[in-house]
Amino acid sequence: MAIQPLGDRIVVKALEAQEVTKGGIVLPDTAKEKPQEGKIVAVGKGKILESGQVQAPEVKVGDRVLYGKYSGTEITTKDGEELLIMKEEDILAIVK
Repeated sequence: MAIQPLGDRIVVKALEAQEVTKGGIVLPDTAKEKPQEGKIVAVGKGKILESGQVQAPEVKVGDRVLYGKYSGTEITTKDGEELLIMKEEDILAIVK
C-alpha cells in the first residue's frame, strides 16, 4: 500500500529496538525502549509559507533520521507494516 503524506508530513518506518545491551544482556520485550531512529519511506511536498510559496523538505526518501520519543502517529498498513506519520519539525537529525 502506497502512502503519500500531505504538506510537511513524512512517513517513517521505525528501526528495530536493540535486543541486547552493549554489556551483552538480552532485553525482554517489556524492557525495550521505543525506537527513536527510522528510515523515511515517503515525503510530502513541503510546508506552505505565509507568502504562499512551498518550502521543500530538508529530508528525502531513504534518509535515516532521529526523532522525538513520542513523535508522530502510528499506523499499520494492510500488509501489517507499522509506520509513523509525523511533521518534518519532529525530526531531530539526519544520520549520516
